[in-house]
Parts: sequence; C-alpha cells; structure tokens
Amino acid sequence: MSDLPPVTTHEWTHLPDADHIAAIRSNPARYSRGGLVHLVLEVVAYPVDEAESGTTDRVLVTLHGDGSISVEDNGRGTNVFFDEHGLPMVKPIMATRDVRFFDNPDAEVLPDGLPRTGMSVVAALSTWLIHENRRLDGAWTRRYEHGLPETALTEVEAGRRTGTVVHFRPDPDVFGDQPLTADELRPLLAAFRTAATIELGTQPSG
Repeated sequence: MSDLPPVTTHEWTHLPDADHIAAIRSNPARYSRGGLVHLVLEVVAYPVDEAESGTTDRVLVTLHGDGSISVEDNGRGTNVFFDEHGLPMVKPIMATRDVRFFDNPDAEVLPDGLPRTGMSVVAALSTWLIHENRRLDGAWTRRYEHGLPETALTEVEAGRRTGTVVHFRPDPDVFGDQPLTADELRPLLAAFRTAATIELGTQPSG
C-alpha cells in the first residue's frame, strides 16, 4: 500500500478500530448522556466545520417516521484516499476515534453544552448507520451496524452533486423507543454559529 495520509483527525491504518467501538458500546451511559439530540449535533458539527472553509452552505436534518435520522450536506464529501491499485479508502470517521475530540478534555463544546466526541460515537450507539459520500472523483456508500462496517465500500452513480448523507437509527437498547421531536432539536440547531443554512424536516414512515 502506498503512503497513507497523515493523522490529522483519524488514524487511517485502523480500518476499523474494533476496540474503540467496543469501548464505547461497553459504556453507553457515558457516551449517550446527551440523548438523541446530542447524536444529531455530533453529525451536524462536521458540515458546520466544512462551512467554515466555504465548502458547505446547506445542511438538511430529517427526522424519519421509523425513528431514524439523516443529515445531508452539499459539501465536498468525506476525504478519500486511493491506494496503489486505485482502490478507494474513505476517511475512517465512522469506526475510528476522532483524535481532536474523543475523550479530550479540551474538546469543542456543542450547542447542548456537552463536549464533542466524534462521529464514531454516533455509529457505535446506532443499530445501523449508512454513510453516502459523493465527491468530484466518485461516489460510495457503506452500511455500519453497531459501529462496524457491515458491507464493503460500494461505488454508486456519482451524478453532478457532491456532499454526504449520514442516515442512522439510534439504538433503542440505549435510548429507548421515544423518537426525537423537531421541537427538541430546532433551538439547538439554530444555536450553531455558522454561515450554512441548517434546515429541519420530517419524513413519515411508509
């Protein structure tokens, strides 16, 4: 394999880091104390980061009727590395720790007043998560279950748009069956300091 990108946010050599995911799932009370709202804020924080560099200006959060939640943005997509065989490797944000935030006492604080821990906590505390990633050089999707990849990285039709969709179903064994409501989430989404437009919608089941 050719040289991997430097570690700036995630360790590319850990694809995935099963021990990291197991550590989160073994102590769900510690990482779920912000409830469903905090999971959504963790995901939205990533396109908000992108908006600071001018690559994203729209984020759509959708509460689905089956209890799942999706966050879509129109940014440049998650970073992709191509190995010496030309095979893509998507930056492992779902199944490895974000070195900037996870268990870091100086981590950024999100609008709910709790520290940011990273996307891997969302994946680990979800029954399933589907990551769709669209870039100028291709588009891929992958499904995770309880934080670990369930499918291979699968190429999909690229189309003309770029960005990411993170669609996840919070684990009812951790959070219960009470769905998140728009009224709970709306004021905290509005509290993000960002130039991006953050929209909130609902999608009935069926």
